[in-house]
Amino acid sequence: MRPVAGYAAYEPHEDLRPIEFARRDLRDDDVAVRVTHVGVCHSDLHAVESRAAGDPPLVPGHEFTGEVTAVGRDVTRFRVGDAVAVGNIVDSCGVCVNCLAHREPYCTEFPATTYGGRDLRDGTPTQGAYATEYVVRDAFAYALPAGLDPAAVAPLMCAGATTWSPLRRAGVGPGAQVGVVGLGGLGHLAVRFAVALGARVTVFTTSAAKADDARALGAHDVVVSTDAAAVAAVAGTLDFVLDTASSAHDLAPYLGALRLDGTLCVLGLPAQYVVPPMALLGRTLTVSGSAGTAETQEMLDFCGEHGLTADVEVLPLAEVNTALQRLARNDVRWRFVLAVTA
Repeated sequence: MRPVAGYAAYEPHEDLRPIEFARRDLRDDDVAVRVTHVGVCHSDLHAVESRAAGDPPLVPGHEFTGEVTAVGRDVTRFRVGDAVAVGNIVDSCGVCVNCLAHREPYCTEFPATTYGGRDLRDGTPTQGAYATEYVVRDAFAYALPAGLDPAAVAPLMCAGATTWSPLRRAGVGPGAQVGVVGLGGLGHLAVRFAVALGARVTVFTTSAAKADDARALGAHDVVVSTDAAAVAAVAGTLDFVLDTASSAHDLAPYLGALRLDGTLCVLGLPAQYVVPPMALLGRTLTVSGSAGTAETQEMLDFCGEHGLTADVEVLPLAEVNTALQRLARNDVRWRFVLAVTA
């Protein structure tokens, strides 16, 4: 076994504390990754806040970059010293129809998640990348594009893949009219991707103070969603709307912004959406999940070609609780990343 140090959630409503644990010895198709940077996602915050008394310690972290330090004997894609990135899926059955289509998050046997899941071969619980090392099957590690900041790439492995996938599946390209709801960790990447794909982008935000930020990211238009006249002005003009807002909200304004047969893709998945039935007429409502391995590699390649990364604030791993507390207050622009090892 391989000794690892990290930070874990132990008891409900308590700070994460240091932990020492062990990763598995490398299998033939594994790579060991020295974690250098790991993103702090709302999913991590939710996992920490939803713990119950008596739960075993949990090490979060599912979007990270690092350096390969060892490879299994069958690994040919990577060598020791390679820079890599890993996301929120670390294994799948590989033989079901969804896996064969490179849609591993929809594996019919259910995939192994980076933490809070089960290893598909021995059933042991998975622990995340708020830690010095991660051992992962080589098919679920990705080459880090040259020239990109590893800290700013880490959030691409969750927020980036999650927004890239629906944009690509919708065929967003030159001439498309795209709306992005919310300007946070996911939203700011959605704007960058859509603009780089050639779309005209309208950002919907509840905060007029974010208008300048949206335009700095490349957005062409900004609509304050509480301004009824501004919302009415874009009715029926958009081909595709990507909703990244994480709090409960009414979908009617964004459905109304779509052209006939336009698509609304919801990613934020708050506890509740308000969906007036009449607002669905002539529209398509899509709930989208995570990208598979092929889409994730495509996203990284695109980012490398266009020099795209996330806007991040980097804190040392020892300040993980500061990052989580500030994330809970939405006090970040736009994503926290923890520096694990230099």
